Order: sequence, then structure tokens, then C-alpha cells
Amino acid sequence: MTNRYEFMKPYKFANGLKLQNKIVMAPVTLQSSFFDGAVSDDEVKFYRMRSGVGMIIVEVANINEAGKGFEGELSVADDRFIPGLGKIANAIHSKGSKAVLQIFDAGRKTSRKILRGVQPRSASAVAPHRDLKNVPRELTDTEIEQVIADFGAATLRAIRAGFDGVEIHGANTYLIQQFFSPHSNHRRDRWGGNVYQRMNFAKAVIAEVRRVANENAPSSFLVGYRFSPEELSKPGITIADTLKLVDVLSDEPIDYLHSSMGNRKRTSLVDKSNLETLNSRILKTINNRKPLIEVGNILSPQDADEALHEGASLVAMGRELIREPNWIAKVKTHDEKSIRYTLSPVDMDLLGLPGGLQQELRTGFLNAMNFTDQETSDFLDKFGQMEGFGG
Repeated sequence: MTNRYEFMKPYKFANGLKLQNKIVMAPVTLQSSFFDGAVSDDEVKFYRMRSGVGMIIVEVANINEAGKGFEGELSVADDRFIPGLGKIANAIHSKGSKAVLQIFDAGRKTSRKILRGVQPRSASAVAPHRDLKNVPRELTDTEIEQVIADFGAATLRAIRAGFDGVEIHGANTYLIQQFFSPHSNHRRDRWGGNVYQRMNFAKAVIAEVRRVANENAPSSFLVGYRFSPEELSKPGITIADTLKLVDVLSDEPIDYLHSSMGNRKRTSLVDKSNLETLNSRILKTINNRKPLIEVGNILSPQDADEALHEGASLVAMGRELIREPNWIAKVKTHDEKSIRYTLSPVDMDLLGLPGGLQQELRTGFLNAMNFTDQETSDFLDKFGQMEGFGG
């Protein structure tokens, strides 16, 4: 019986939204939208093939043109995108999954090339370490208020497109994290200062998103928040800072927290002397006030149950659900031996992987995807797609 696994049991949020199981698909950057951010058929197919998990979080959708972070990125910056986003929501719902749209502004984590000559902007005029020549301009107070309003407008579009919730992206060094980080936020107005004052932007975004949801969506509409526990920048966000943030967020009007990590068992990258996992420290701080979604190197049914038994409310998979869209169905039908834990380069079309994602997997994530044949993968990377390998 599949209920031998804890993750196969339903989950109910405090607001009443019920998931058919405790597996979440983590946001996967498909890089396959049209040039203007409109939804492509490849994206719709990708999500339809993975419906069946409890909830799918759709990857970053920019809330305004200046917040675009990369080519092929989804947009929720205009009403004209609602029909296409609705197709994604419907595809996710096809086998009972709940659909959540991740909304964000890239801030300085973009370039003039991406923004067609426009200078990126951020909390302060501080360049990221990865690109010291890419100095952003500091947002004015009026512009900050507009960005907050844009998060609200994006939430309304997600509601109209049929999503069951939105996830505010406060992680991965995007704009909200830039306001929280002492590296990128040197402001001395109401949007900067000490660790608590640097939370003001995130709190204002949450308040606006919640206001829009309360006025326009059912009470079961989710508002989640994703965060990154640490930065390697000096100065940068420390786990001590994040525990203060998590403590504050646990009393904010959100429905869940989502820690962004490549390995859920990771300890501090900055304080090597502390061997307690970051998620364990985060869970202690939350103290059952909010559900926590854990992500990072969760592959097998045993991995998922272990995370739940250690305190996570829900477990998220990204890379594993790229490799195995039928993961939950195979567990349900007692066919676990056939679950893919490796990815053959020649199967990428079969698995419904859009072209933009395929390119990213062959380059930036080459070593993380467990490709079955490194020589074949290197061949594809060098010569591109050929007949029989995709198009």
C-alpha cells in the first residue's frame, strides 16, 4: 500500500487548501518562454506531464519589464499574459496538482543586454561579485513603492489565470534578497539599516500580495515565501540573519516558507564549526508556526520520508522530477524499481523537456543531472541537437 510512505498522505494548509500528497515540484527554470515572456506550448506540455504531485511551483515570472533576469523567462507583468498562464495552471490541475506561480523581480541579477540597454536597479548602487562592471542604480522611494504594487498586480493576474497561490521569491540573490543583504543594501532610509530594517521591503511585498489575495481570491489561496539561508559575499547574509528573518516571517500573513538549498542536509558554508543542518536550525526557529518546504537532493521515496520525519511539512523535488515525470505515479502503482535516477541525453524530448531547459542541463547543470552517458552528453553539448536527439 502506498500509504506506507508518509509523503503519500494528503496535506492540508491552515487556510484549508488540501494537497493530494506531500510532494512538491520545486520551481525549475525552463528558459523556454517567448521573447516577450509569453507562455510556450513546450512549457504547458512540461507541466502537464508532471501533474500528480501535491503541488507544482512554476518558475520565476517577472512582475515588470525591468525585473527580467534572463532570456526565455516567464512574465506576469501584463494582463495579456493571463491566457497563457492559465494554460499552465490548467495543465498542472489535470491530475489533481495545485498550481503556484513564483513571482519575482531580478533586481541587479540581470544585465543591460537582457534589459535591452537599460541599467539594472537594486536596493543600492553596488555591483554583484560575479559581475563587478555591472553596477546597478539605486531605486528611488517612489520606484520601490511601484515595485511593491507590481507584486500585487502580478498576484491578481495569477488569481485570474487560475493559480491556487503565489510564491514570493525572496531567495537566490534576486531583488527581495538584495534588500535584505548587507552587501547590496546600504540604504539609510526606511528600506535599509539594521537586519530588521532590511526586512521592511519583504514585509511590504507580503502585505500587498496578501491584500490583493484577500480581496480577490478564495481564502484557500496560498501566499508562500522562498528564502536562501546564506550568502558567501562579505558582508553577506549569515544564518544568524536568516534565523531572525524566519522568526519574523513566521508571524507574517503567509502560508508557508520554502528554504532554497541544493542539499537539504547542508550545514553552514560560512561557519564551519557548526555541524547542525541549516534546516534543523530553521525548523527550531519556526517552532511549528508555519509549514516548511525542504528541497535539495531529495531523490527517492526514502529521502522524501526522511525529510518529513525530520520536521519538514512538505518535500520539494526539482532535478528528480525533470528526470522522472512519473515519479509519483510509479510510487502509487508500486513500480518504484523503474524510477529514473539518471538522465539519458537521448530521452530529453521523450521527457518533455523544452529546448531552453535542455541547453541549460547540458551546460550549467551537466554534473548535477546524473547523465547516463557523459560522452553522449559532451557530444550533444559540442554539436547541438541532431535528428533523433531532439529539435
